[in-house]
Amino acid sequence: MRIQVELNEKLQDYVADVSLRESDLQRELRSVTAKLPLHLMQISPEQGQFLGVLLRAIGAKRTVEVGVFTGYSLLSTALALPDDGRVVALDISEEWSAMALDYCKRAGVGHKVDLRVGDARASLAALLEQEGEAGSYDFVFIDADKENYYSYYESALELLRPGGLVAVDNVLWHGAVVDESAQDSETRALREFNAELHYDERVDLSVIPFADGLTFAVKR
Repeated sequence: MRIQVELNEKLQDYVADVSLRESDLQRELRSVTAKLPLHLMQISPEQGQFLGVLLRAIGAKRTVEVGVFTGYSLLSTALALPDDGRVVALDISEEWSAMALDYCKRAGVGHKVDLRVGDARASLAALLEQEGEAGSYDFVFIDADKENYYSYYESALELLRPGGLVAVDNVLWHGAVVDESAQDSETRALREFNAELHYDERVDLSVIPFADGLTFAVKR
């Protein structure tokens, strides 16, 4: 029997009241982003806090973020890393990346951020092939264009050390993954991605219905 609490708006507010610890800068960044046309691309503050707790729990020092947007997840990550930690942040947009880095600098954690603007596939390939960083990262967070999720995931596995963790956002895609009438390229890509990971014996896997669906895969 499955028992699951329906997370209505009232209960969501309660969870925020008893759990959320958001800095002034995180709150400001969230408010500024909310005014943008693509504001729904931003993760929730609860998800940002969860990522921070997760990073501290696994003792992460070297991380990669694929898809930065205005930087809420990046700021949450940089705040959670130790002072000598590093997050390689990849995004295609110069404008959004600049905003993200500005908030990290204002929070005093800009020195932890290695921001690279351009095609994330090329940036990941550079980390692996030119910089020789295979097997040297603790954590990878993927939250970018859905059509390239599997490519990003494959690079993530190469970059991670054994026992390293990759987290993938939006894997339930607002429920569209189980709606057969949804046949757009993003939804189809996510269905294929989820199906491939189910049988990937290189990782230990868990998909949880948190936020818009999160996949966690630990490299064996």
